Amino acid sequence: MKQETIRVLDVDVYCEYEWHNKPVMILIHGFLSSTYSFSAITPELSKHYSILALDLPGFGQSEKSETFEYSFKQYRQLIVAVMDHFDINRAHLVGHSMGGQVALSVAKASPDRVNTLMLLCSSGYLKRAKTWLRYSSYMPFFYRFVYRYFKRKDVRNVLEKVLYRHELITDEMMDTYTKPLLDINFHKSLTRLLRQREGDLSTEELQQITVPSLLIWGREDEIVPLKIGERLADDLPNAQLEVFDEAGHLVADERPNDVIKAMNQFIENQQAGATSSK
Repeated sequence: MKQETIRVLDVDVYCEYEWHNKPVMILIHGFLSSTYSFSAITPELSKHYSILALDLPGFGQSEKSETFEYSFKQYRQLIVAVMDHFDINRAHLVGHSMGGQVALSVAKASPDRVNTLMLLCSSGYLKRAKTWLRYSSYMPFFYRFVYRYFKRKDVRNVLEKVLYRHELITDEMMDTYTKPLLDINFHKSLTRLLRQREGDLSTEELQQITVPSLLIWGREDEIVPLKIGERLADDLPNAQLEVFDEAGHLVADERPNDVIKAMNQFIENQQAGATSSK
């Protein structure tokens, strides 16, 4: 896949893409992650779709900006701006974890730009950070406290929590997830995200999203439990839920073939339904 850093909304955004004469699929990662979180499924997906994966500002290889507003509103505007940059009119949106909320926000604000939503263990129903914590983030050098907190975290322990199959943990995976934690600018971005991130979409807002949606969950997800997926499936008017056993929060790493099959089948069914309704 081609790698390029583009400038949109006054911030540098790292992108990986591969274009074919095929529908576009945009991959949006989750919290503390990057395009790497889709590495188990992008090679196969690229056989069926034009793929665009990006690092959200503050994460991965994108800019750790001190002026970008780290809110869902700004992230959704950024996704649309990236689409405009690459002349993408409509796309299938895939969002993992926090990226699911970004995808949902795009679908709510710009439904004409979204063909389908595919949410992998999407975050849901989280409230905004508590007032005292947001105010604390304005303290001088608060970002250093954030840096020290994450630096103490044992990456392997975290990966064992997000993966059901611990044998999938490799040195490459540990290195990839550890590297951002060593960048002080990354922690400055996290501080701004803590301060600026709104709560997730409410039930009332979710019920306004009519874009066809596929929810994919690992039954053993300890980060975003299955009950969140079941609730989202109830609140989204046009959604279906696929649950895979022996899989945790990184469901695409643990069940890549099943995830790809479910996504392909879902899109085929939507295309068949659109054809038959004409």
